[in-house]
Amino acid sequence: MGNILTITNLSKKYKGNEKYSVKDLCFEVEEGELFAFLGPNGAGKSTTIKCITGALPYSEGSVRICGYDLHESPIAAKKNIGYVPDNHFLYETMTANEYINFMADIYGVGINDRKTRAEKYLELFDLADVANKQVGGYSHGMKQKICVIGALIHNPKLWILDEPLTGLDPKSAYNLKELMREHCKEGNSVLFSSHIIEVVEKLCDRVAIIDKGSLIVSGSMDEIRASNKEGSLEEFFISVTDSSANGGERFDENLSSEEFKL
Repeated sequence: MGNILTITNLSKKYKGNEKYSVKDLCFEVEEGELFAFLGPNGAGKSTTIKCITGALPYSEGSVRICGYDLHESPIAAKKNIGYVPDNHFLYETMTANEYINFMADIYGVGINDRKTRAEKYLELFDLADVANKQVGGYSHGMKQKICVIGALIHNPKLWILDEPLTGLDPKSAYNLKELMREHCKEGNSVLFSSHIIEVVEKLCDRVAIIDKGSLIVSGSMDEIRASNKEGSLEEFFISVTDSSANGGERFDENLSSEEFKL
């Protein structure tokens, strides 16, 4: 399998700040992989995701998507991304159908493909009956589902979701998780952040944990389970982020410590 996403020494420093928000971040997401990106509030997750999608410029390092360097070939790289941000952004005077068609136009999706996909996703998320209403009148959860559909309409190789389950009802959350699995089974990849660690533990192939802008640990769920004396992923997450916060040993994939070299 090849890499859908390769991040090498990614660093981001905001204007006016002396400290890096993200520093020397390195990890890969392989084809067909469901990859979780975890960290406490303020760890740098959203900053990293925005850099990967091109929503933010990064200070140093490189991002490659399906072999395209984001700096050198930004359009080619971004064509392979579908992005669901943590705070949904929609043109609220558009109807759901208009927004979906707008996204399909941007990515050059053919009429037949967009129709088939839009009908499938609108039905799945119980939005078919309100698809001709302006999204400004939608609830938070309904807007989130329209963002999901807009991000999937071109069947991207890399689907990126930042806290995607927030505000979704149980049925929609279940359907979204099933879509993520389905997307990976088709040879695509999913990168998502979440604070719901129980979901990550059940859903994902691999996990990266970031704190204070640096990678603490990265590995497959099997590797983490084999090295995890704490029991659950939640307990492991709290243990390694507490160690980082208290100035203890920094656990990452480059350390010689067998316990944390995943």
